[in-house]
Amino acid sequence: MGLMAQKSSKKLLSADIQVSNKKAYRNFELVERVQAGIALLGTEVKSLRNRGGDLDGSYARIIRGECWLVGCKIAPYAQAAGNNHEPMRDRKLLLHKSQIAKITVKLEQRGFTLVPLRIYFNDRGLAKVEIALARGKRQYDKRQQIQKAEQKRDLDRRMKHYRR
Repeated sequence: MGLMAQKSSKKLLSADIQVSNKKAYRNFELVERVQAGIALLGTEVKSLRNRGGDLDGSYARIIRGECWLVGCKIAPYAQAAGNNHEPMRDRKLLLHKSQIAKITVKLEQRGFTLVPLRIYFNDRGLAKVEIALARGKRQYDKRQQIQKAEQKRDLDRRMKHYRR
């Protein structure tokens, strides 16, 4: 019997490959999070694996019973000759009808919006988008959050001397 070829043990950690929207955490109060699939072209997937995505200024909408990701920029894939994708195209998010119905009811309430938080690859290698039902923060809310973080940091700094 001959030796069988072994699979490479160096596998990309799929949880590490992601594009995040850091401004969403600062500018919005996140009420509910939902995981959705995303319909991508081949060059978009390869570009995302190279961290070629940007979620700044993007949002999700429900149009005619379908959820769409608007304003998400996925950079063109460098190795694709002329068969590249359009970087700013709208991308369909894959959700169940019941999930879309729940989200639609909540979006009709005043002040709610759908904000994408991150794009990542799950353990099966499928691209997923984490979207959140969010309400915009006011300026004084942001200041209070910064003040609490500074107080916690100061307290931890002072307690460090007593823990020794």
